[in-house]
This record gives sequence, structure tokens and C-alpha cells, in this order.
Amino acid sequence: MSTIDNLPPLREVITTHELRARKSLGQNFLLDLNLTAKIARQAGDLTGCDVLEIGPGPGGLTRGLLSEGARRVLAIEKDPRCMPALAEIAAAYPGRLQVIEGDALDIDPLTHLTPPIRVAANLPYNVGTELLVRWLTPKDWPPYWQSLTLMFQREVAQRIVAEPGSKAYGRLALLAQWRADAQIVLNLPPEAFTPPPKVSSAVVHLTALAEPRFPAEAAVLNRVVAAAFNQRRKMLRAALKGVAPDIEDRLHAAGIKPTERAEQVSLEGFCALARAVAAP
Repeated sequence: MSTIDNLPPLREVITTHELRARKSLGQNFLLDLNLTAKIARQAGDLTGCDVLEIGPGPGGLTRGLLSEGARRVLAIEKDPRCMPALAEIAAAYPGRLQVIEGDALDIDPLTHLTPPIRVAANLPYNVGTELLVRWLTPKDWPPYWQSLTLMFQREVAQRIVAEPGSKAYGRLALLAQWRADAQIVLNLPPEAFTPPPKVSSAVVHLTALAEPRFPAEAAVLNRVVAAAFNQRRKMLRAALKGVAPDIEDRLHAAGIKPTERAEQVSLEGFCALARAVAAP
């Protein structure tokens, strides 16, 4: 049922515009408008905020964000089939929805948004991780966004909030927890989607910190962490040998044993290592 606005139910929208989800685009549509409104509420008070949404599809979350009071929504959609459905939403919310057809990886949203800015999206599975890393590793901090409210496969969500020593702990946990507070705020079963994916999903809410928890250069930290966890079964001196020729000396300088493995090192330790690697 359509219970949040006067637009048609999403199943009717999908039928009218022949919007079958495409696996090649990582699409799985949420059709329950009460659920999309609930996800929008996880983003916090949207009144007076611009919201960036990636991959709106037929517009379920878009309608949730607008009905929950977002000042404006900028929706970036790669699938041209979705444009007519999104145009109907824009007409129902005059002046509050801008839709750009294109690849979110190639578009600078800042030219279309006015702070304060929040990001909320049911991210396409095939670009979600790359977008998250980009949002977490800009050169300058604080970022343009106040918070990220993002849906991922549950396994990815668990990697974002993982603690050191756990099987899920890795690059995403370190980058997310370095500059943000991250928590899983909602779990969704496969049957919530059309078509149902083979895995469960979860919504993660990340709030940007005013400053990173520990000093480090974003590009260096990202490179060190990516190399360390790319070969997580190896000792760090072996996993990181391509990062610096004298990596053992730099590990010692950071207070890390070269024989340790990546999952044993804390966020503070990796930041210290990034500073050691960046040093002359």
C-alpha cells in the first residue's frame, strides 16, 4: 500500500513502467513504503537538510526521504528506465527532488547540494563498498556530509562495525571507525526485496566525527590497510613488504611487532603505522 503520500503503490509503479530489477545493475527493489519511510527515519532529522541518494530505482526510499521532511533530495540513477517513475515523484514534490541520470562514481554531487547534507541510500551491491570508501577518505575532513545511512548486504554491514580480532574486522571497519561512529540500525530479510536477494541486508548509520580519532593521512592509511588485509593470513612484514622497503623498521616505529597479523592490530596501531610509512 501507498501510505506515505498520494502517489501509486510501488508495485503499480513497477508494473506501469516495466521496471524489472536488473542483476547487472545490482538492483533489488524495496516495495514496502512504510519500510522505506522507516529507513529514512534512521537518517535522523532531515528538516533543513539536503539528502544525496544513490540508486533510487523506482523511488521507494526517495518518497520516504521526502515524506520525512528532507529539504531537497538529489537522486543519482544509472538506469534510464527509472527516469519516468522518478519524474512523477518530482512532480508530486515540487522543487524538492532533482534527479541526475548517470554513474554515481563519475558525478560530483557537491555542485548540486547545499549544506547541511546527509547521504541515504539503498546502495546497488556492485558499487556500495567503493562509494563508502570514497566518502570516508576525502583529503579534507570534516567531509561535506553529516551522516551516511546506507543499506548493504548484512555481511558488509558487519564488516563496517567489526572489532579487532574478529573475523569480520578489516579495511572497512578501520576506515569507518577512524572518522565516524558506525552502528547497524536495521536488519532486513531477503523477502523484503523484489526480487529477493540470496543474502540478508542491513542498514548502517555513520555519523561523521569532527576530527579523526587518530592522526593519519587518508590516502596512506587506506593503502596500508588495504595491503595488510589483502593478505591477512600473512605476518605484517610479509603482507606489507610492497608498501615500504624498510617496512620492519616502520612497524617497530609504530610499536607493532612485524610478526603480528592484520586482525591483531588496533585502529590506533594502523594510524601510527600510516604516520611511520608517510615519514621521510
